[in-house]
Amino acid sequence: MESQKQYSPQFSFEFFPPKTAEGAEKLKKVRAELGALKPKYFSVTFGAGGSTQQGTFDTVVDIQQAGFDAAPHLSCIGSTKQNIRELLNKYIEHGIRRIVALRGDMPSGMQEAGEFRYANELVAFIRAETGDHFHIEVAAYPEFHPQAANAREDLLNFKRKVQAGANSAITQYFFNPDAYFRFIDDCEAMDVTIPIVPGIMPITNYTQLARFSDMCGAEIPRWIRKRLESFGDDRNSIRAFGEDVVSDLCHQLLEAGAPGLHFYSMNQVEPSMAIWKNLGL
Repeated sequence: MESQKQYSPQFSFEFFPPKTAEGAEKLKKVRAELGALKPKYFSVTFGAGGSTQQGTFDTVVDIQQAGFDAAPHLSCIGSTKQNIRELLNKYIEHGIRRIVALRGDMPSGMQEAGEFRYANELVAFIRAETGDHFHIEVAAYPEFHPQAANAREDLLNFKRKVQAGANSAITQYFFNPDAYFRFIDDCEAMDVTIPIVPGIMPITNYTQLARFSDMCGAEIPRWIRKRLESFGDDRNSIRAFGEDVVSDLCHQLLEAGAPGLHFYSMNQVEPSMAIWKNLGL
């Protein structure tokens, strides 16, 4: 973890593009409240195969115009170089300086990946097209990408993204701090020393969390699973327990020198804010 201690901690929050006018109004309030915490930036997700492209763009521009730094997610699966080029130019026109470059998910029913197959190809393309204009974030998987052949292959994939020009990384969420510490040590052994910020998922709904985690390969430790199951439909107990567990995780990460935290806010204020207060940030 030595190399991570040299970075001063930065905090950020992730949103998804709202699908309704009501959702957009709610997000403005959420953004204003979380914005009072002075995060480094807000990131905005991008649906499978670019299915939320316009929503992502509109949300990012809205955040930027409200005086905050915004970082659009950009996934390359199912996209073309021309399509990505146009989007990059639009972001440059709107003063966007940070991008989260991802491979992304294949939309259901789609057979071909398109002109890009991997995130490192997208990173290299952004660098070739726009030079150093963008600070490029990439994804990291402390518990390994669900589609990786093995741990070594996953680490090499990550290194390729860094060599292609990534500035920093955000991890998939996890609940076992040792998975993160080991991942950092493995990266350092391969001379990968960019800041790798832990992704933090507040626990508010066990069923939803279990479904997400099965899809993305994030492990919910057995003791956490069993405690959450024992609460049944008692939402308040789930939230209180989740807040304790995740606050403790964040505290351990920051104490060990993690270069910040990236909160998966799910477009809500309270879960991230509660953890923030517990950490005394």
